[in-house]
Amino acid sequence: MVMTADIGVIGGSGFYSLLDDAEEVEVTTPYGPPSDTITIGRIGERTVAFVPRHGRDHRFPPHRIPYRANLWALRALGVRQVLAPSAVGSLRAEYGPGTLVFPDQLVDRTSGRAQTYYDEGGAVHVPFADPYCPVGRALAYSKATADGWNAVDGGTLVIIEGPRFSTRAESRWFTANGWSIVGMTGHPEAVLARELALCYTPLALVTDHDAGVDAGEGVTQDEVFAFFAANSERMRSLVGAVAAELPLDRACPCGDALNGIKLPFDLP
Repeated sequence: MVMTADIGVIGGSGFYSLLDDAEEVEVTTPYGPPSDTITIGRIGERTVAFVPRHGRDHRFPPHRIPYRANLWALRALGVRQVLAPSAVGSLRAEYGPGTLVFPDQLVDRTSGRAQTYYDEGGAVHVPFADPYCPVGRALAYSKATADGWNAVDGGTLVIIEGPRFSTRAESRWFTANGWSIVGMTGHPEAVLARELALCYTPLALVTDHDAGVDAGEGVTQDEVFAFFAANSERMRSLVGAVAAELPLDRACPCGDALNGIKLPFDLP
């Protein structure tokens, strides 16, 4: 019997497990293996598939994550809605560590990453003006607020190539543009989800102020990992609460992203 899942969760730095009673499944994709073995279990009435974005041993840096394989594998398992917790830096003084941001926009500052499934066989231009699922965002923000998080509804996530952190000049430039938070993994993850007509909801946990926000020494990897790890159980609880209530009958635009577009191959 082939296992299937309703909801997909892609865990970020320090978020390497989600499901306590789960089965491991191997999924083959045209884009190679996903970051790690996918685990499937239940949260309430939902069946959830979990993949750690960087691998359970954090072996994949942001620019080497097999993004296409991860999203393809989740869709192949039946997933149509994805929750994506991640660690981010704050570009605003008022968004201190522990702030949970639900951005509604992104800016791509990456380079060289494979960011589409449609390289050959005809042009496929997906709508991406609003990159995130409005239903997932609203539910996640509501649950976070009810749980006492310092939650922010909206904002712009700028994604940098990494794996280095920003210079002070870059950080100040991002802030001057009005952007809210900075991370390394939100793209191409979101657009690949859209190309597969999946809902995609980011949960961005601020672990530090970026280099241009204050006059300190700048962020370090150890600080980011330690802060996210310290909050991982609380994040797991929130992700579980959101997953348990995501509507399986989608009423958002995400599922219609490919309507009227001739695809060069069949999707799983």
